[in-house]
Amino acid sequence: MRFSVISLFPEMFDAIENYGVVGRAIKRKMVQLIRINPRDYTKDKHRSVDDRPYGGGPGMLLMIEPLEKAMQSARDKELEPSEGLQQISSNNDESSSMVIYLSPQGRKLDQALVRELSLKQHLIIVAGRYEGIDQRLIDKQIDLEVSMGDFVLSGGELAAMSMIDAITRVKPEVLGHQESANQDSFEDGLLDHPHYTRPESYYGQDVPPVLLCGDHQAIAQWRMQQRLGQTWLKRPDLLAKKQLSDHENGLLNKFKSEYKDHESQPDD
Repeated sequence: MRFSVISLFPEMFDAIENYGVVGRAIKRKMVQLIRINPRDYTKDKHRSVDDRPYGGGPGMLLMIEPLEKAMQSARDKELEPSEGLQQISSNNDESSSMVIYLSPQGRKLDQALVRELSLKQHLIIVAGRYEGIDQRLIDKQIDLEVSMGDFVLSGGELAAMSMIDAITRVKPEVLGHQESANQDSFEDGLLDHPHYTRPESYYGQDVPPVLLCGDHQAIAQWRMQQRLGQTWLKRPDLLAKKQLSDHENGLLNKFKSEYKDHESQPDD
């Protein structure tokens, strides 16, 4: 899979190219990250990429021409050799580019959208700056606007890095254990269960005995109950969207009962 990022600060992407899951995937040639700076497509000696908005108001806007040329450069790279880039197994053949603009007005990024975008072979990601980009460019060149949430960042670079990381980790064979991705929070509409490792006791808090019993079926049932319970406690909005089976309802009701009993006990 290829990511082409259009950014005024391409050096920021060292943070993911050289570290972590994305860095390892790049080194193994499972994904490719290309950085394109719109300033390289300007004509004046100052390499200007922004101008005042029509109608007045605060701030500046990114101009059409440098961004459009940068997007075309990203599309042209589809025709170039991919330098040994592996073709990760996939059930699709969607080889065309998809151009994404990171914007507070966009579709909110969630795990379902991450999975959807992971099916693409090439994502061109536009990281905006200042007050944004000309609406005509959005109308003509952008396939999808994506938002990280109901807040505003100074630029799209951090959002782009988050998106690239989320998409890369769900690609087959990227993680050492594919179940790590399949069991992540939000994969099936539920949060993850609590995790424990050594030491077995920490300030009087012990690892739940079921995790030490060696009964894999009992452990799996406990983890599902915890996932349901944690979602009920922390993100009831997610639980309201999920159709639970009779078995899952039973696990959740047991969790609620145990939780209420624990809350009603006096502190030591």
